[in-house]
Amino acid sequence: MNKIAIVQQAPVFLNKHKTIEKACELVKQVADEGAKLVLFPEAFIPGYPTWIWRLRPGKDASICNDAHALLFENSVDLQSDDLKPLLKMAKSCSVTVICGLNERDSQLSRATIYNAMITINEQGKIVNHHRKLMPTNPERMSWGFGDARGLKVVDTEVGRVGGLICWENYMPLARYALYAQGIEIYVAPTYDSGEDSIATMQHIAREGRCWVLCCGCAIKLSDIPENLPDRDRLYSLEEDWINPGDSVVVAPGGKIVAGPLNKQKGILYFDIDTQKAATAKRTLDVAGHYSRPDIFTLQINAKPQTSIKVNA
Repeated sequence: MNKIAIVQQAPVFLNKHKTIEKACELVKQVADEGAKLVLFPEAFIPGYPTWIWRLRPGKDASICNDAHALLFENSVDLQSDDLKPLLKMAKSCSVTVICGLNERDSQLSRATIYNAMITINEQGKIVNHHRKLMPTNPERMSWGFGDARGLKVVDTEVGRVGGLICWENYMPLARYALYAQGIEIYVAPTYDSGEDSIATMQHIAREGRCWVLCCGCAIKLSDIPENLPDRDRLYSLEEDWINPGDSVVVAPGGKIVAGPLNKQKGILYFDIDTQKAATAKRTLDVAGHYSRPDIFTLQINAKPQTSIKVNA
């Protein structure tokens, strides 16, 4: 049995360094409670750009540009020392940390932001780096398209861990890619919430016969910074909750065992037994004995995608 922790907390919006500092404090807190794996929300560093769902296409270009500039300035460069404090804390606490973040491209144009998820092992090393394959609807105003290099499952002290971000969880081939790698703990940081989101998490647990840890974004109006352009027009003063969270833990087979944590900030703890992910596959193993490779096969291009190739 291993204790996991799902952190449903708001970041210090549009402040990269303070959000990383807050993440470190939360890692230390859950480690002191005995957790060996901690999951943070989608785009936690420095926050999910909630304003994109409130802009008027073609009419709010200046707001979009100004807000995007703040987001870009506070996005994480993985080639820098931005995450050094979090890596150090993961090692110090001997805990696996999975965190959503806005990632600034440092390889090509150096101007694109990606919605990314990193997995840090208990030695403080990044062992997986996944970029959201398909930003959803207005998210494409903020984020570029990821590739499949991070579409993998990695071994941790807690078990075999992998995951998808938000509406990637509606992509059956992406899910299957993880099932086929023997996933035991499926993580789903997401801005989605409500009955449909929770039902999707239960479906994944039934389909993949794995543990599903869903971490929602719990955001209140008071979390939105005053320096966000046109804040008072985009957000009504009567609003309290911008997004309710709905973090949940689902056991292999689909039973909800913790949560949902709705309209509250907190931490979900649960002790999981990864062996149940194997025994649950006796009746249904979609990538094993229930598959038909003579009829269906999935090909994945896991090569890093680039817009330039230089022949020396």
